[in-house]
Amino acid sequence: MGKKLTVYMIDGTAYGPRLSEIGNWVGKAIYSPRAAVNKIMSRSEFDNPGIYCLKGDPTDDAFDEKIYIGEAENIKTRLKQHLSDSNKDFKELIFFVSKDELLTKTQIRYLESRLVQLALEAKTAQIDNGNSPSLPTLHEADISDMEYFLEQIKLILPVMGFKFLISSTVSSQESNESTGASEVHETYYIKTRTFKATMTETDQGYIVAKGSEAKKSLSNSCTETYRNMRRKLVETKIMIEDGDKLIFAEDAVFNSPSAASNMILGRNSNGFTEWVNKSGKTFKEVQEKINN
Repeated sequence: MGKKLTVYMIDGTAYGPRLSEIGNWVGKAIYSPRAAVNKIMSRSEFDNPGIYCLKGDPTDDAFDEKIYIGEAENIKTRLKQHLSDSNKDFKELIFFVSKDELLTKTQIRYLESRLVQLALEAKTAQIDNGNSPSLPTLHEADISDMEYFLEQIKLILPVMGFKFLISSTVSSQESNESTGASEVHETYYIKTRTFKATMTETDQGYIVAKGSEAKKSLSNSCTETYRNMRRKLVETKIMIEDGDKLIFAEDAVFNSPSAASNMILGRNSNGFTEWVNKSGKTFKEVQEKINN
């Protein structure tokens, strides 16, 4: 089922501050580039308690963004502290508040803890939080409300350019649910004399299965993008060393068949022809049949 998301350009420019809301949700999001924060600081939303995320350039090239997640009883006061802190070198921010009833201190601490936990589990961005804060005690009804609030946050973040909750891996249950969702989804294989790998096409992306094997070294032809991708997979322990190979320790999500085959083969490759299904047809052949 679809959802209506409303985005309002606060200053009328495409790259300026934005307000975002989802129909029938009590929350709202405010996004702003760092340079434009002072222009909108007088808005009433800044005086509310809420949860916020700061995005900056990563110090590790394996990641696309560095994220700091925090909570505050007064967003304006906390952001002013960060704006004057030379150690918080961020370039964009987003925060979430309630439109109706104000979030309690315990509720925003719960949201902060869950967001940090999900961000670390996603293994997508460099997370600037030192530790994952412990979950506070909430009544069962409050937990249900906050988990729903969190689901809306997860919908809005990518729309506003924050990709850190888009997971690099999927659980076995999620993978099974995705692969069973449509008949057009297929499983593909790469087999060499020394290693083998399995990939499934799903709505989430192209999932290389846990246990798949990969070449340990990368050829000189691999671009810097794919070298960083491999380094990220190793640093986050999605791929682990096993003798003269690398093994996928989790089901890993890729955005293209070629990205997946490059990580398996350790070189630039065409995933449309490298991956074959159980009948020996290439990914390209299967796609052409579907689209004709």
